Amino acid sequence: MDDRNERAPEQTDELGLPEALDKKKEKKKRPRLSVWRWLFFIIFILYFVLTSYRVPLLVKLGEYLIVEHKAQKADLIVCLGGKNVEKALAAIDAYKKGLAPYIFRAKELKPDGLDYLKKKVRGYPTNFDLFTRVVEGFGIPETVILSSEDRVGSTIDEAKLVRKFVLDRGFKSLIVITTLTHSRRAWLTFRKVFKDDDVRIISLPSHYQLFKPKDWWTKRKYTKELIIEYQKLIYYTIAYFI
Repeated sequence: MDDRNERAPEQTDELGLPEALDKKKEKKKRPRLSVWRWLFFIIFILYFVLTSYRVPLLVKLGEYLIVEHKAQKADLIVCLGGKNVEKALAAIDAYKKGLAPYIFRAKELKPDGLDYLKKKVRGYPTNFDLFTRVVEGFGIPETVILSSEDRVGSTIDEAKLVRKFVLDRGFKSLIVITTLTHSRRAWLTFRKVFKDDDVRIISLPSHYQLFKPKDWWTKRKYTKELIIEYQKLIYYTIAYFI
């Protein structure tokens, strides 16, 4: 028989496995090592960036939440719900500066048990009642405060209510007053709701809130507030802004 027709025996390793098969296994393992190497490299770079530029990044996170425009006259001051002290004082300042002749404040959803509580505790104040007391306490007439019987439970509902109120009265401009940390989400929400209307929206957040972008992470109160606000901003972006 011709030796050329005979096949050379396949070489094996110590375990008796064909060397070709063993090499294939090695080739399959190499990508895994490469992935781990790149993952380690990315983690190292992130760690380096976060440790070297931690403070500037944290400051930027705080600054991003704040949207503040130049103060200018408008038809209506809109004081968003919640945190009556910071927002009410800013609304009062805006009114006393002559920026607008009226202040709008929406009524919030009733908490469970409120009707029963008001039967038992005469004169128990709601958030809207407290707001009107603060404003009137600064000598501002009750007729300046405008509202609606419809109640709201979120920023998007509040913006929609304000839009209906503004368009019904033919107003062409409004000042939105909220906290510093809430101002970007509030402004984006109002801009979205009023996108098809010829209404100018001015954001003037309250500086009575003592939030400071340069050191917010040193105070537990504002650290918690910033984290929650970013969570809401992400949700609003997905649900309404995109």
